[in-house]
Amino acid sequence: MMNDQKVPPPEVAVQLPESKVAATENSGTMSGPLIRTPRYFGRKAEVLHAALRLLCMVTSVAALSFMVTAHQSSSVSIYGFMLPVYSKWSFSHSFEYLVGVSAAVVAHSLLQLLISMSRLLRKSPVVPSRSHAWLLFAGDQVLSYAMISAGAAASGVSNLNRTGIQHTPLPNFCKPLHYFCDHVAISIAFTFFSCFLLAALAIQEVMWLSKSKY
Repeated sequence: MMNDQKVPPPEVAVQLPESKVAATENSGTMSGPLIRTPRYFGRKAEVLHAALRLLCMVTSVAALSFMVTAHQSSSVSIYGFMLPVYSKWSFSHSFEYLVGVSAAVVAHSLLQLLISMSRLLRKSPVVPSRSHAWLLFAGDQVLSYAMISAGAAASGVSNLNRTGIQHTPLPNFCKPLHYFCDHVAISIAFTFFSCFLLAALAIQEVMWLSKSKY
């Protein structure tokens, strides 16, 4: 009977795995909200964000392509003399500035598009954190202002080419150099369109920041 009374109860051996499982479950529930990133954008809004980024990259590539292909040679009449003229985008600092800014927007849009597409395929939030949203907002804002200034500067030079200079024999250069001027005009139009898309992306990121709490 003494030996029967000294037999250890089996409950201890059974309760140890249960306590470990409970601790594991509790730790999972406690760490779940810390690991899981809140999704403030719906799936449609995230797809729209990626689509705007893709469209911005396309318009920036178009602005860059039309500008770097803007060159033409012709002849113009001044005081009855036919003089050869040659025009190229690299002859103007404003056009060079537009090319540089457009290239920066293309690189930025491509990088962010790759990140967004990879997150969409993994079904992760496109904007994973508040700091990431601030980074996107700052980049889109800076590039948007840069695109505005580049488009405005290029528009001034293009307008001067079309109107000429009053009270001087310098004519409308866009008549003999219509190919060059048309490419510049299309590039400027795509530049302002890219600026609009960057502004739309910035607005969407502001909406995310206004809803986020972390």
